[in-house]
Amino acid sequence: MLPSVDTIDELDAMVSDEAVLRPAVLDICDQLGLVGLPVRRFDEGTLPVYAVGGDLVLKLYPRIEMTEAIREARVLAHLWGQLPLPTPRLHATDECGNGWRFILMSRLPGLSVAEAWPRLTAVERDRIVTESAEALAALHAMDFKPLSDIAGPSDWGAFLDRQRAQALQFHAAGGVPEPWLSRIPAFLASVPLPASGETALLHTEFMREHLTIDMRDGRRLTGLFDFEPAMIGDPAYDFVSVGLFVTRADPRQLRRFYEAYGRDPHDPYQLLAYTLLHVYSDLPLYLHDLPTPPEPHLDALAELWFSTKG
Repeated sequence: MLPSVDTIDELDAMVSDEAVLRPAVLDICDQLGLVGLPVRRFDEGTLPVYAVGGDLVLKLYPRIEMTEAIREARVLAHLWGQLPLPTPRLHATDECGNGWRFILMSRLPGLSVAEAWPRLTAVERDRIVTESAEALAALHAMDFKPLSDIAGPSDWGAFLDRQRAQALQFHAAGGVPEPWLSRIPAFLASVPLPASGETALLHTEFMREHLTIDMRDGRRLTGLFDFEPAMIGDPAYDFVSVGLFVTRADPRQLRRFYEAYGRDPHDPYQLLAYTLLHVYSDLPLYLHDLPTPPEPHLDALAELWFSTKG
């Protein structure tokens, strides 16, 4: 049985302890009737995730991730067969002792788009951008009301207020360097964001790493996964990860994404504000991986990362 995990530090230690995790995973597989299938740990991810045989994935969640476990299971059940891209099919979910839960789901075929991207031609990359935009548009068009009790937040404006109040402390703790750090409060104060209005089911981490592609089948997208952090809110919030992780500061590709999605581009300043308010924001990573302006100005950064001009 897995030991109780009640803090992030305990989770970090547990995630790397395969000597403890693997026997528990094999026991869960036995209880599910998956006896004798090969079990392989995935390298990536903040939670323990295992391939079971060739067609299944087992994901474990400690007590501190209980809400996320329930949310992901509910979202997977809600989305199954409803999007133009496949999503994992929920096979089973339950408690497994000491506050842990598991989800057993189908495995999407192929590689992550992030892994495959360097091997794709320009035409194939354009097609992937188009297909991913169509999938996100379909997700945003879905009825989210059956998930409103688990996906939240119940009040989008209050959520934004909380994120604004914590932004400077959050980014300081995350290692954002000066002069970027001290310019965040004034930038956020200058950018109006909708407190209410259009809302949708959000993936929140819509990126190449969570899209799959089968390199043997016309090099087309085969799925979208990782709905653990799903939310309900302004659709523009999902365009943060689109600009940072799908089109990656390429204005032509971002313009193509908007056209396939079927809407006019969002204001780049609003998208950078959402970047700074995002639950999983990592500005030092973005500054390292993406182009930056000659001078450290947030207005220029917004145009560089989220503009469709150029």
